[in-house]
Amino acid sequence: MSRATEGLTALGLKRPVLIVVLNLLIMLAGVVSMFGVEVRELPDIDRPVVVVRAVYQGASPTTMDAEVTSKVEGAVARVSGVLRIQSSSEENNMRVRMEFSPDIDVNVAANDVREAVSRITGQLPANLDQLLVIKADDDARPVVQLAVVSNTLAMQDLAERVERDLVPAFVSVNGVADVPLNGSQPRVLRVLLDPAKLARYGMAATDVLASLQTMNLDVPAGSYLSGKQELLVRANASTIDTEAVNAILIKNGVRVGDVAQVYYGPMSAESYSLLNGRAVVGMGVLRQAGGNTIAIASDIKKRMAEINAQSKDLQVILISDDSVFIKGALQEVLTSLVIAVLVVLVVIALFLGQWRAVLIPAVTMPISLIGTLAAIWMAGFSVNMLTLLALVLATGLIVDDAIVVLENIQRRKKLGESITVASVMGTQQVFFAVIATTASLVAVFLPIAFLPGETGRLFREFGMVLSMSVIISTFVALSLCPMLAVRLLRDDIPLTGRSARFMGVMESFGSRVSNFYFQTLDRFLKHRVIFLLVFVGIAVAGGWTFTLLSQELVPPEDRGRLVVDFTGPDGASLEYSGRQGQIAENIIRPYQEKGLITDMFTIVGRYDKNRVAIQANLADWSQRDTTQQELAAKLSKELSSIPGAQVRFQNESSLNIRGGGGGLQIALLGDDYDVLANNADSLADALTERIQAVQDVRVQYDTSQPELGFEIDREKASDLQVPVSRITQTLQIMADEYRLLDLSVGDQAVPVMLGASGGSLTSPFDLLNVYVSSETGQLVPLASMITVQERGVAAELDRHAQRRAVEMNIGIPPGTDLGRTMQEIRAVAENVLPATSTLIFLGEAATLEETSNEMFITFAVALAVVFLVLAAQFESVGSALVVMFTVPFGLAAAVFALLATNQSLNLFSQIGLVLLIGLMTKNAILLVELMDQLRDEGHSIESAVREGARLRLRPIAMTVMSTLLGVLPLVLTSGPGAEAREAIAWVVLGGLGLSTLFTLYLAPMGYTFVAPFMKPRAHASEELDAEINAYEASLNKRREES
Repeated sequence: MSRATEGLTALGLKRPVLIVVLNLLIMLAGVVSMFGVEVRELPDIDRPVVVVRAVYQGASPTTMDAEVTSKVEGAVARVSGVLRIQSSSEENNMRVRMEFSPDIDVNVAANDVREAVSRITGQLPANLDQLLVIKADDDARPVVQLAVVSNTLAMQDLAERVERDLVPAFVSVNGVADVPLNGSQPRVLRVLLDPAKLARYGMAATDVLASLQTMNLDVPAGSYLSGKQELLVRANASTIDTEAVNAILIKNGVRVGDVAQVYYGPMSAESYSLLNGRAVVGMGVLRQAGGNTIAIASDIKKRMAEINAQSKDLQVILISDDSVFIKGALQEVLTSLVIAVLVVLVVIALFLGQWRAVLIPAVTMPISLIGTLAAIWMAGFSVNMLTLLALVLATGLIVDDAIVVLENIQRRKKLGESITVASVMGTQQVFFAVIATTASLVAVFLPIAFLPGETGRLFREFGMVLSMSVIISTFVALSLCPMLAVRLLRDDIPLTGRSARFMGVMESFGSRVSNFYFQTLDRFLKHRVIFLLVFVGIAVAGGWTFTLLSQELVPPEDRGRLVVDFTGPDGASLEYSGRQGQIAENIIRPYQEKGLITDMFTIVGRYDKNRVAIQANLADWSQRDTTQQELAAKLSKELSSIPGAQVRFQNESSLNIRGGGGGLQIALLGDDYDVLANNADSLADALTERIQAVQDVRVQYDTSQPELGFEIDREKASDLQVPVSRITQTLQIMADEYRLLDLSVGDQAVPVMLGASGGSLTSPFDLLNVYVSSETGQLVPLASMITVQERGVAAELDRHAQRRAVEMNIGIPPGTDLGRTMQEIRAVAENVLPATSTLIFLGEAATLEETSNEMFITFAVALAVVFLVLAAQFESVGSALVVMFTVPFGLAAAVFALLATNQSLNLFSQIGLVLLIGLMTKNAILLVELMDQLRDEGHSIESAVREGARLRLRPIAMTVMSTLLGVLPLVLTSGPGAEAREAIAWVVLGGLGLSTLFTLYLAPMGYTFVAPFMKPRAHASEELDAEINAYEASLNKRREES
């Protein structure tokens, strides 16, 4: 049986129904997968995060750091899978954030953390109020923000309703980690003491404290057997009525009401929220690690609609929704995909000159694209920006195989072969080239899928989807194209009228281009050494240009909102911060009146009373010409005029990296905060002086927070028989408010706050006149045991990697080369910092540092794998070297394109460079493989080079044009996510466009250098056959002689 009648190609002609059914099954699987595949912004790259929070009333940052934070850190550091630990200690509370390996389940991690914390509970202060373990980064950006307003309810009652009814409703949504509130002032029961009345009745604050301990007394007292019935016994003395609390006996006939005011009221405001100037209760929906933002937002909005329909006295308003950006970005990519498909079909029609021929790729492209959806679903991937980008880029790739097959069939048919013979022989002639190009592309993309770290997890689906799409397209091209060609291209239909004239012009233009190429190729081959040196110079220039590219993690994105943080002086009151927020709102409001901004959501007292956050939602991308970054630049100048406020814009990105945007962040690690602060100040001065890009440096360790230090003389307290614990309790009660216990009022837990009545203590030094009771019952003034010292302390103490840390925020202008600035900072730090201080990068800079190393590994692995695969396929190291010879010049072309279009070197452009390796080798393979074939047929090296270049010019031009024009919509479309799309597209457009010219000349030139050292593959087979035949002949001869 002839080899021509065997294989996949012949099977399509002998059993066409089988081939059609197989391809329809691929398409059907893709259609079915559409209903089950997950849709999200990016692949699931979230690392599990667990946060431990503790509240210790009255504790200073130093106390929290020494007695709570360091101990909790030490305990949780032993939990398996922890990658990073960061903590902060502030007045009354502390926070430890743990980031785990991606393969760790967040539920398992949270349980392990709880167990680790429970083992050290005995080492923590006995009166620690709260110790919470949260399965999310509670400091993360909410994916949905809501505001609750009411025209009838007071803010206190509204806050109670929100906390009681709305928060549980939203937390129950699948994928939601937590719903923290802003501006909530829940109800509390206040017991405010009058120091003068206490003194008059001979009592101390701790006496009242002791009497109120039984307010919530409700304890089981066992069971009682009465005959045949067992009764549960419970002792209940709970008191929730203010009159009943007033009547509680303290001692000596004195009751609570005699020395205190008792009433229900709102908790003292720590923060409040405003929506367009109106007081609201803000709600932020935090996503669990791995949660789907689109699904969460959809469910939240459904739940919001249900609540609004059922509630007559309140309304839930949507402030922001991250899924709007995501859906918009996905829609833009889908639009680009449709345009790319249509453009590619037009290109094929122009080259082939027959509209019926266009029907073949018009059938094969949808099968490959839709079939890839089935592969996405089976692999457990999602439809996201990167997988859709992969499909857009694959549009040109998946049609390449069909183009190569179809063009060769058409060429052989024009030479006089029947359509059946041309389809079989033409497909088999390019069979190896198609398989080789597919293998090389897969060899480039697969290493991306197995990269470690952030890059690997981010682009794993991108690489796998590209690989799966070209594999499917190869099967479709080799099986379906020949069968369709036999049926659609059997009879030539001559073109008439305008079509004929147009195609005549196109053929004339193509002939002139071909003649120009052959003439210039002859000159290149005659003077190949000179031109080789020119190309090497171009490659060297490309390497030098690479060092000029600015480096950043991701390009700045216009996500449709501005987030501005204001930080006032340490110790500033909530009222002061509110006035600062009003000034900022007045500056921003003119832009709202112009329609550029739709809403302003302000949080006064975010994290601390001296901090204000304003989120300004921008108009839809289609309704404005000003980008988010341009508006931020304008407002930055205007907002910087606010006195006493440090202004910082948060530049959010799709990666949602903690600490991303708003400048470059570093930290100094060491053993002593004061020493670190001094070193940080020295480094700040050096950075400002020596690095031009550094605008200002803010050291986050500032000892300007005013503190009253009450130094207790233990000897005097002992002499007066006053326990130290009683002194500290008295100070907590009278200086601030002491959270005594929580009352059960209905289904609500209402805190009981014990403090001093307003106006009774007009000065902090009045605390010295407060009395405390001794063990003998005598009243002793605090002044006899305490000295007061006013001093400045740090408002927050940070830790990184279980070491004390001082963070620094370095302001850099937009467009600054982040990578080069990081190198300069590290160089300055090495000269300035002592050995006891260690510099680390935080946020976006830390991730960039990791991914830069990973991308160099990616390039090295991709080049090595492609070379090995090509050597194995060609059965020739020389042919593989010729193909790889073109890669440096193509990469140089891409670098030139990045510089010319003012694009940075970022995650997306880097992945475009890796993609370019595969695209370039694809064209070179088409040339080299045919040259090898022609040498096997007996052509000389020079003849094989010239004939191979002549026969492959047209298919290469077609594939390159289809790929370039398929990518072009990514550059032309705007809207959400345009920055990431452009980063990849410009690499492919510039790199592939110029590298094609390099390939058309370099591959033939390189082949003439290498081919003299290679034997044609047919020679190896002939030599093997000759040796085997000689051996068999000698063996037969010996048999005959014997």
